[in-house]
Amino acid sequence: MTERPADLLEFAWIWNRLAGLGTPDVHRRMLGWLMERGEAGDLRLLLMAFRGCGKSTLVGLYCAWQLYRAPETRILVVAADHALATRMVAAVRRILGRHPLCGTLLPDHGEGSWASDRFTVAREAVLRDASMLAAGIGGNITGARADLIICDDVEVAGNCGSPGQRAELRERLTETEFVLVPGGRMIFVGTPHCADSLYAEGEEAFLAGYRRLVLPLVDASGASAWPQRFTEAGIAALRQRVGPLAFRRQMLLEAVAEEAARLDPALIIRYAEDTDYREANGRGVLTLMGQQMVSGGGWWDPAFGRPGLGDASVLACTYADGEGRHYLHRLAYLLHDPEAEDDAATQQCRAVAEIARALLLPVMRVEGNGIGKFLPGLLKREFRRIGYNCTVVEAVSRRAKAERILAALDPVLAARRLWAREDVFRTRFAQEMAEWRPDTPGQHDDALDAVAGCLLAEPVRLPFAPPARPTTLPWRGG
Repeated sequence: MTERPADLLEFAWIWNRLAGLGTPDVHRRMLGWLMERGEAGDLRLLLMAFRGCGKSTLVGLYCAWQLYRAPETRILVVAADHALATRMVAAVRRILGRHPLCGTLLPDHGEGSWASDRFTVAREAVLRDASMLAAGIGGNITGARADLIICDDVEVAGNCGSPGQRAELRERLTETEFVLVPGGRMIFVGTPHCADSLYAEGEEAFLAGYRRLVLPLVDASGASAWPQRFTEAGIAALRQRVGPLAFRRQMLLEAVAEEAARLDPALIIRYAEDTDYREANGRGVLTLMGQQMVSGGGWWDPAFGRPGLGDASVLACTYADGEGRHYLHRLAYLLHDPEAEDDAATQQCRAVAEIARALLLPVMRVEGNGIGKFLPGLLKREFRRIGYNCTVVEAVSRRAKAERILAALDPVLAARRLWAREDVFRTRFAQEMAEWRPDTPGQHDDALDAVAGCLLAEPVRLPFAPPARPTTLPWRGG
């Protein structure tokens, strides 16, 4: 009597037991859905589950189970890049190599391909294509054939930020239709990264007609889908760290627009106090409202147009305490006198150096756009002239400005961890924030960009050793 092959839940339970892992309810639900949809003959599936739930791992188990059930199956894994696709293929290869039910699938030594991004199991059919193959979304898959295609996280932040990128992504995914054999199955696995997401619903959606399983981190009643790992306190902390926009997209699986994450200046906590610097036992301590500061720095987004015309030249200066709070202590819109003897760059570098000395800043980052390339050298000269030791760093921003602003400000505003001195609210900063929209060209966002640069920069810890030409003792804490 032929032994009944294990179903997907049994196959996964055996593997988890071997690996010393449990099989939580959320995993059972995903595995059960994949098995049920296969038995029902559904050929187009979309699995959307929150980040960190192990959906790619489970789909890898599903692929191994498919090869266990039908060794002639040809599987193509497509991801945003080749390395990501290779991770799944390599994981499946490890499962096949260790799973007690898959011993007969291991090829004899020297036979077939057994690489990390492609492998061929022992099978009777003589087929040109590997049992499993990894490909990036931009790779060439022309000529390949597959019975099962897994599109694993093909939509990521870097390939869906503009209409052109989204159109290119859809065009590249269309190529998979020519690879999938008639009667083959296509499974998309991922989370939305934009409002016009690949995974959006509707008759005109790219994945219209796909059978869906959508598993957000919390349900309508607020209950966690995986309470053993994502506790109520942990979910609240995660929401604060990543911000409401990223949380709604990646954890609640809502394809919300950037406009939903309007930056509200009312969420900034105001203060009027100034810093207090004291020296004791050979150490400097800088406090603000009784709280010791542990890092600080400035970000200068330069511009040299005539005052009142073009982009603004903005300097943002922040501190941070040991509790993760950020303090926007100074925001300066730098001007220059076109009639002055010194050039505009020298005038502004002089102003930046004086502000950095007044605030005891340990580092000044200069955004190295077109006009900022030569400024670090001039700024260092000004620091030497006034005898203040401050590290000057040329900073290059490679992310889109709107993405950078949202990534920096959205989380700290949601967590109420951004403080700003009263002087800041006498500038245009609050108005810029209230009027800012991610997709609106030509708006005033220079101050937002400068503050975002400060928040996203790595914190600089001041050294204990005094500077070569000491003016004050370092104020960094422990």
